[in-house]
This record gives sequence, structure tokens and C-alpha cells, in this order.
Amino acid sequence: MQVAVIGCGYWGPNLVRNLNGITKKLICCDKDSKKLEKLKKRFPENTFTQSAKDIFKDKSIDGVLIATSVTSHFELAKNAMEAGKHVFIEKPMAANPREAEDLIKIAEKNKLVLMVGHTFLFSPPVIKINEIIKNKNLGKIYYISTTRVNLGLHQKDVSVIWDLAPHDFSILFYWLNEIPKKIWATGKDYILKGITDVAFVTMEFPSGTQAHLQISWLAPSKLRRTAIVGSEKMLVYDDTENVEKVKIFDKGVDYKDPETFGEFQLSYRSGDIWSPRLETFEPLQKEMEYFLHSVNTGKIDKCSGYEGLQVVRVLEAAEKSLRNEGKAIILDSI
Repeated sequence: MQVAVIGCGYWGPNLVRNLNGITKKLICCDKDSKKLEKLKKRFPENTFTQSAKDIFKDKSIDGVLIATSVTSHFELAKNAMEAGKHVFIEKPMAANPREAEDLIKIAEKNKLVLMVGHTFLFSPPVIKINEIIKNKNLGKIYYISTTRVNLGLHQKDVSVIWDLAPHDFSILFYWLNEIPKKIWATGKDYILKGITDVAFVTMEFPSGTQAHLQISWLAPSKLRRTAIVGSEKMLVYDDTENVEKVKIFDKGVDYKDPETFGEFQLSYRSGDIWSPRLETFEPLQKEMEYFLHSVNTGKIDKCSGYEGLQVVRVLEAAEKSLRNEGKAIILDSI
């Protein structure tokens, strides 16, 4: 299979690194010649071009991977699919739901694979937690609290919500197998006027589960921590840990019906803490292998365009709430 990567700046080189060796031919494309020269030193065996049009015209290329700014995703993906190429787009899929919907229609019309880069869905801890939730080991999920903060990198064209929240949105929708019915968001643009760099997002799901996200480019240290509180057990996922990224706490509260008027009893449980064994592999490598496999089979069951659309719709709702000082936004069913 022959594929091309468009966008060789921040994330593109990681795609190139993981695609090398599992593709027959790899073409790297970027408008910036300096970025291409830098990449050429690392991967001299690849082909390099500054023109995306050359890629669209090349009939030997089967798939195109797009790792450019979100505002350019739609046009590049549209041109690639209209040229008969399967497409992988880094998150978020598009700048708005209308563009995402159009890309899905183009992919279906041309019978092409359209995949979105929600890399964390290929992460061993995230996959293991999904198994734990599906097996009801935690009981009913009451709420989820997640923190994704660091110092930088400030984006010029999108807010911190569009930059960081897609990770947590895609993970939560995967774990809970549902999307929120209501969302609230507040935040502030401390560094660049008009570009929110700190945000707090709360979501309520049809099952009753609530989720709270803290996301920021303006924090003293890098934190990637999620706490899941269930009726039976609780779980903490810390992606910055080298070992024991996932810990399960046998902790909870049991309520007993009162025997007399005005009386109630709460029994607090504090048991063992254990960490499940996790597989060891690079999520991005698995993601690239999955994309190539999907192109070969013509089927995609994970990170499809529809899942990308779900995330974009919730992102838009969060931004709408943010602009309306945290007003609750009701989401229509997707």
C-alpha cells in the first residue's frame, strides 16, 4: 500500500515514523520546505513534495493522512476523497459539524474509508478501563472527573477546548457508549485575546452519569488524570505514571433504609487497591495499522467519521456554552 502524509509539522512526523516499514511507499508533504528538509534527514528513503495537488493526482497513492490545522481539514480531505483516496484525519475531524457531515457523505458516495485520529482509543489503559466498565466491575458509573493541563502549546486558530477536549470526549463516549444530553462550559482567554486557554466543561449523560473536564494550556505542570466513581468501586487513571497507570479502589458508600423515622445509616467501605496488568505497545502504531487494515478490508468499526462527527458536535456545543457564560446547551440526539 502506498500512502501520503500531508502536514509534517508538530504531529505529522510521528505519523511518518509509525508508517515507515509498514507501507510500500510513503510520501511526505508540507508547504514549508524547512520542515521537509528536517524530516528528510530522519527518513531519507521517503519521497517529499510541497504540493498536495501532486498527491491527489498520483493514482498509485491509496490513502492520505492529514495532520494540518483544523481549518484546512475539510478542503484537503474533500479533495483527497474526490480523487479516490482513503482518508485519515487528525482530531478534531473538522472545524464544524456541517463540514464533518459533508465529508461522511463524500466517503460513503465514493465507498472510501474515512477515519479520525482519536489515538487514545488505541491506548492500553483506555482499552483496559473500557473492559472494566463493560464488565460492571465498578458498578453504576456515578461521575467522571478528568484533568488535562500543561504549560503550552498555545494555538493561534482554536481554543483549548478544540485542542485538548477531543481526547477526553472521544474517551468518554467510548467508555460510556453514549453522548451527553446537556453540556456547560466556562473559561478565560488569559494570554491571547479571543483564544480561550483555560476551560471547565461539565456534561450530563442520558444514563445519569456526569463528567467534569478541566483543560488548560496554562498550568505549572503536566497532568493527565481521570477519576471514575462507581457504585461498587472507584478507579484512577494517570497517564503520566510510568507504571500502574490504572488503579482500582475497593471504596464506596452503602446506604441502608431507615428503621425509624428520621434515621438513616451509611456504611463506608475502604478495601484493597489493585492495578491491572496492561499490554505494552505504542497506541499510534496500532492506530496506523488499523487504518491500513481498514483500507484493505473497506470496513471501519472504530474512530469512524460518525464518531468524529459526534466529537465535533459536542465541541461546538461546548464553545456555544462558553460564549454564553456557561449557559446549559441541550444536545439533540446524534
